[in-house]
Amino acid sequence: MKQFGSKMWGFIRRHPFVSGAGLIVLVLAAVVLRLALAMGLIGQAHFTPVDAPNRPMGAGKGIHPGRVVWVHAPGATRWDGKTGNWWDDANTDQRVVDQMVSDSLQNLTGEATDRQAWEALFRDFNRTRKLGDTGYQAGEKIAIKINANQDRDSKWGTGKGLPSPHMVYAVLAQLVGTAGVAAQDITVYDATEGRSIGAPILDKVRANPSLRAVHFVVGPDRAGDGRTAASPDMAAAIHFAGPGMEPAYVPRTVTESKYLINLALFRAHFMLGVTLTAKNHFGSVYFKKSGTFSPSPLHGCGMKVNPEGSYNCLVELMGHKQLGGKTLLYMLDGLYPGKHNEGGVIRFASFGNNWAASVFASQDPVAIDSVAIDFLRNEPNVDGSVTGHVDNYLHEAALAAKPPSGTVYDPDGDGTRLSSLGVHEHWNNAAERKYSRNLGQSEGIELVAREIPAGH
Repeated sequence: MKQFGSKMWGFIRRHPFVSGAGLIVLVLAAVVLRLALAMGLIGQAHFTPVDAPNRPMGAGKGIHPGRVVWVHAPGATRWDGKTGNWWDDANTDQRVVDQMVSDSLQNLTGEATDRQAWEALFRDFNRTRKLGDTGYQAGEKIAIKINANQDRDSKWGTGKGLPSPHMVYAVLAQLVGTAGVAAQDITVYDATEGRSIGAPILDKVRANPSLRAVHFVVGPDRAGDGRTAASPDMAAAIHFAGPGMEPAYVPRTVTESKYLINLALFRAHFMLGVTLTAKNHFGSVYFKKSGTFSPSPLHGCGMKVNPEGSYNCLVELMGHKQLGGKTLLYMLDGLYPGKHNEGGVIRFASFGNNWAASVFASQDPVAIDSVAIDFLRNEPNVDGSVTGHVDNYLHEAALAAKPPSGTVYDPDGDGTRLSSLGVHEHWNNAAERKYSRNLGQSEGIELVAREIPAGH
């Protein structure tokens, strides 16, 4: 408990821009969670969902509705835990990571080649949004949101849980080399103050001449050395239904892009339970009152200690037209997951005490986070963070038109409430990992598991 408290107060000290209501929320969160620890309410490696297995809610999204692809490749992650760093080329095999991304694209779309897979994704995006039966057009911009929460220095500390340079590189190489997107039309970003995009990512990307024109956007206080400062678009407000909550504004790099790829991390979070694709957009918000890109006003409304069937601001991030509404593809980087949002990388007991060595992909934001929660809640080494009501936001999102909380979710502020953002359910058990579509049902999640053997 003492270690947990020091992490929370350390978070507050590292974020001097947190003040007023935001500071009160964080202080109360620290108190509540420390009490929960003391009372034994937190400390198990998993939680028990309130919904029974294979009881889907909501409507699946995507070419194959509700499909989530999980690619596991032990040969991608070779770090011995002490020699060099996990992100070194000697310890992570770029060739295998490239294959993991390729397999995820082809299995997600059902296409035979990567080029056909990208064409299918772009066409489905445009048809679904009534933008015509068309694929990618030259000059259209793409933003890639990564989770740089622990990236607070251009030089990384050994073993920290950070975005994999190899995953970022693989996605960029696919977009430029296969999908036909010009490098100068792509931006990788995390807009939060205090966060950088470290040298291991920039150096790896810029070592490839065809990728050197890719833009990198960071919090204004971390701009420089090839990184551009984020700026808010004050015409793009996110409206929150929570009482007393002020609107947030998204970065211009997002509003100026037609497409977005949500490249999140696969890991636990000691305040919200998990940090996956939905929470990844805590790095996409600017608040006028504080004048900063900071998610601190949102922490209270997403807490895992909030009761089941309560309002959750993650739903509005998932459903906003500039965020979820622009997302072409959801991915989870699970090569070397951290123990939690402030912890170092860990091996997974459920994967034979090896690195997780995983990539997840989907077109359905609810389904991919649901699958990730099932993996994380059954992993003992995540330290007990995945407890409380960690999937409440998925219940709300899946049933957004009529959520359990009764909230009217209208993040665009245009008088139109959200409809279902995707499908949620839990698998039958941790051994078989079967969802409803795997069991022959017409609705629910379909988990497509792919194994790339070591040495393949």
